[in-house]
Amino acid sequence: MTYITRQGDMWDLIAHTQLGDAAHIDKIMNLNRQYRAYYIFPAGIELELPAVSPGVVDEMPPWRLVAG
Repeated sequence: MTYITRQGDMWDLIAHTQLGDAAHIDKIMNLNRQYRAYYIFPAGIELELPAVSPGVVDEMPPWRLVAG
């Protein structure tokens, strides 16, 4: 399975939206070592995604919530 980045994507957001949990960051980064220097992605990079067991996620990770 692959994912094509959009401008502004970050590792944690990709893990959360595509795999259901930001905790999968390390798995994505290990499959895509050539892009580990990116913090914020440009559009159009094809990333390999690991196969993970589906989980139920009903909220964003705490660090992605906007205070206020």
